[in-house]
Amino acid sequence: MIVVGAGLAGLNCALTLQDRGLSVTVLEAGDAVGGRVRTDVIDGYRCDRGFQLLNPSYPAVRRYVDLPALDLRSFAAGVAVAGDAGTTVVGDPRRQPGLIGRSLLSGFARPLELTRLAAWAAPALGPVSRLLDGPDMTLKESLDEAGVDGRIRREILEPFLAGVLASDDGSTSAKFVRLLVRSFLLGTPAVPADGMAALPEQLAGRLREPVRLGETVTAIESGPKVRTTAGEEPARAVVVATDPTTAGAVVRVRAPRMKGLRTYWFAADDAPRTDNLLVVDGRRDGPVVNTAVMTTAAPSYAPAGRQLIQATTLYPTEATESEVRIQLTRMYGRSAGAWEVVVRHDIAEALPDQLPPLEARQPVDLGDGLYVAGDHRDTASIQGALVSGRRAANTVAAALAG
Repeated sequence: MIVVGAGLAGLNCALTLQDRGLSVTVLEAGDAVGGRVRTDVIDGYRCDRGFQLLNPSYPAVRRYVDLPALDLRSFAAGVAVAGDAGTTVVGDPRRQPGLIGRSLLSGFARPLELTRLAAWAAPALGPVSRLLDGPDMTLKESLDEAGVDGRIRREILEPFLAGVLASDDGSTSAKFVRLLVRSFLLGTPAVPADGMAALPEQLAGRLREPVRLGETVTAIESGPKVRTTAGEEPARAVVVATDPTTAGAVVRVRAPRMKGLRTYWFAADDAPRTDNLLVVDGRRDGPVVNTAVMTTAAPSYAPAGRQLIQATTLYPTEATESEVRIQLTRMYGRSAGAWEVVVRHDIAEALPDQLPPLEARQPVDLGDGLYVAGDHRDTASIQGALVSGRRAANTVAAALAG
């Protein structure tokens, strides 16, 4: 078996095939495993390629990942909302009881709005099959229909989701957003102490045959047969588990529209906040959709005595670094002018667009021994990538057994 691509989908596919007793070769064009889940270590700072979080409530994560080995560092179950009168905090009272007082005083605890939001979110906590089988519409249409139209939507929900979805126009599938809301309600997002790259590295470490790095696939022919920069490889089956655009170029699948994010990683002597909360801009007056002091949750992301702050915008953007610093200064109430840029990541293809009606399970068998896997075949998430890899592997194994 040949798996093309060592992202989460490809790695989980290879592990599943290996568990089924099949010999697997994984080819990866890059210099490390992970695909879009990578971490750059620069002068002792761990800068994930784009701000990413791992939600331990994802069923596939609980099933396929050794979470204790990742030494997860959690963010708080809440957000800090920067507004005209300073920053207010809103937290989940079930998991952050210490934030109840601040949440009640935030000005967002409005009974009618909370009731309507709870009614909108209720399907997220029911059976997933029922949610997926139901009707779908855009996020904007669903919130309008539910009467969710107040400060919670404008100043918290929409700014928060903009960073999660890489989109702020409300066009995303409401089903998909509810699936994400389900994961946030059931688990607290975190990062591995060694950076997000620790997740794919853990999966790759279980393979009996090491991933062949720096080997680019140039063509896939009938047989199937794979041509690479290192030569020609025949195989009983080939699974293409690359990014969606590459997959669309080499096999017969439609590549979805991709959405982008830009993340600045700033180093500073002092932390502008000492809690481990994600900060959103309730005024929505600038390019930054979210920011966080990474080292309040994960001190290992920076050298001792230093702080690492991420700031994320949508991409592409015409916003300048100066505009980002001005907005961060207002959001934190402390000058960001002297912060040092460690690196800036422009992730042009961060996530596949998830428009309604959501297709949560797209075909993976392309015929003639060729298969495809990736979050573009399931849902645009770590959960979707892992599930897709497993699903493709099971389809391959069933075909070979037949």
